[in-house]
Amino acid sequence: MARNDYNPDVLNCLANLSSDEIFTPPQLANRMLDLLPQELFANPATRFLDPCCKSGVFLREIVKRLDRGLQPVIADRRERIEHIVQRQVFGIAITELTALMSRRSVYCSKYADSPYSVHKFGTREGNIQYQPLHHTWQGGKCVYCGASQGVYDRGEAAEQHAYQFIHTNNPEKIFNMKFDVIIGNPPYQLNDGGFGSSASPIYNLFVEQAKRLQPRYLSMIIPSRWFAGGKGLDDFRESMLKDSSVRTIVDYFDPNDCFPGIDLSGGVCYFLWSRDNRGPCSITTVLNKTTTTLERPLIEKGMPTFIRFNQAVSIIHKIKKKQEDTFDSIVSARKPFGLTTNVQGKAEKREGDILLYSNKNADMGGTGYIPREKIEVHREWIDKYKVYISSAYGERGSFPYLVTGKPFLGKPNSCCTETYLVIGPFGSKNEAESVISYIKTRLFRFLVLLLKNTQHAPTKVYQFVPMQDFSHPWTDEMLYEKYGLTEEEIAFIESMVRPME
Repeated sequence: MARNDYNPDVLNCLANLSSDEIFTPPQLANRMLDLLPQELFANPATRFLDPCCKSGVFLREIVKRLDRGLQPVIADRRERIEHIVQRQVFGIAITELTALMSRRSVYCSKYADSPYSVHKFGTREGNIQYQPLHHTWQGGKCVYCGASQGVYDRGEAAEQHAYQFIHTNNPEKIFNMKFDVIIGNPPYQLNDGGFGSSASPIYNLFVEQAKRLQPRYLSMIIPSRWFAGGKGLDDFRESMLKDSSVRTIVDYFDPNDCFPGIDLSGGVCYFLWSRDNRGPCSITTVLNKTTTTLERPLIEKGMPTFIRFNQAVSIIHKIKKKQEDTFDSIVSARKPFGLTTNVQGKAEKREGDILLYSNKNADMGGTGYIPREKIEVHREWIDKYKVYISSAYGERGSFPYLVTGKPFLGKPNSCCTETYLVIGPFGSKNEAESVISYIKTRLFRFLVLLLKNTQHAPTKVYQFVPMQDFSHPWTDEMLYEKYGLTEEEIAFIESMVRPME
């Protein structure tokens, strides 16, 4: 008899869903399953784990494939299905609701011990577990996932989002077995209690934990922003790019090609990690409805980082062949003058004041005045020519993009808040204006785009941009000729970046 003593309020469950619990469409789940050797689905001993079940779609599609693949081995379909769900497919749900949904998808019943289940297990959970856990707090943060105590240390009725798979040092003890395949779509981030809506990535923790289990194959779909590193991702990025077991990456610049209707800056990708099969990576780029595939190392020889777009590889090689210094050497770090974003200048200039560019002075055209003595760092830049450029610039929709904000001349006797970065300083107005002409070229901003996966544009996004002779202005035509770019390469650049007036 089915248990009737457990009946959670579905609306309460729905209200506790995280904004990063993006459900995977079946078509996408099957594209990921297509990456696996298909003989896995003809082996009655193959074990599969989804450590972050949401709708149960991965396990459901795996059961379908095993049902077909095992037909010659286990002829009776009922016996075959019971064998599959009892011995081959396992899951760890991320919330109470997704546990119920996943069991319904795989077992045809939200309770695995129900008479309506395709196999009547001895427990309600069956092989799809959900264990409500609490975070382990230390210094206001969870020691496992970095979640903010102020946000997630809440009442028993609310979902804690302390995901079982990553809140343990011994994930192998959850099921006490080895898995051939680990596959899933993990939660992407959790609020870390920082300024505004600050959040820390956690999808990397799922990937790293899965690797510790040493499956034969690992596949997950995650945000593509890890390509450029950044907050909480630098170590993960380095380990992934140096890992020759990463054999396939399929990268969607527009996340709507995978998850219709979501807004996920930087796109998404899924990958295949093959423990026993090392080598170069087959990288598929899906961009502007066009798909290209190229087998190449994740880190090209002589390159500082990963080149995201296949069509950009030949362009980067031609530029690197010149062995020029890179533009990031003249781009400041954040807070170039030590002034935070909320610093606001006065409307009237007093003796000794200098011009301040600040977004807090929007009602005065973005400028105000500040006493010179308020500047504690880089005072030597104040009286020189320089170029200001936004430290963040976001765009949505289809290419071509502007990529960066519009640069503008910083005259002597001026400074800025951290809304801007400083390029320079320079010895003359003409030199600074030549730099502006260079930034406005499509090639310059295309090279920035290769490293800019979010709206933020820190110093490191300029690493692919070569330095030039700034004794004269620059145009795209001059740069295309200098680097010997082909018509095809030029067309790709201009399809990605629009002119800047």
